[in-house]
Amino acid sequence: MALQLRPNCEYCDKDLPPDATDARICSYECTFCADCVDTRLHNVCPNCGGGFVPRPIRPATDWRPGVSRAHQPPSDRRVHLKYPPEAVAAHAARIRDVPPERR
Repeated sequence: MALQLRPNCEYCDKDLPPDATDARICSYECTFCADCVDTRLHNVCPNCGGGFVPRPIRPATDWRPGVSRAHQPPSDRRVHLKYPPEAVAAHAARIRDVPPERR
């Protein structure tokens, strides 16, 4: 099972193509841009409370037969936060001082 590679930041809706180096994901594949993770979310996923890591880049080239974006295409379904900005800020403020590995 491959990562979904969602096409946008769930907070600001910035496009995050499959080769975006500023895409960040949590362990549930919630996807945000690095700017939102750093300045709005403070490394707290607003959905699960986990931390973020850089999203891997799926190769565009078949370096091995059948293994590339051509065979496991990224998602085209845009995802948006279901929480208002005020609730996201309160959630982040409550747990951002707890290291992600201890949440």
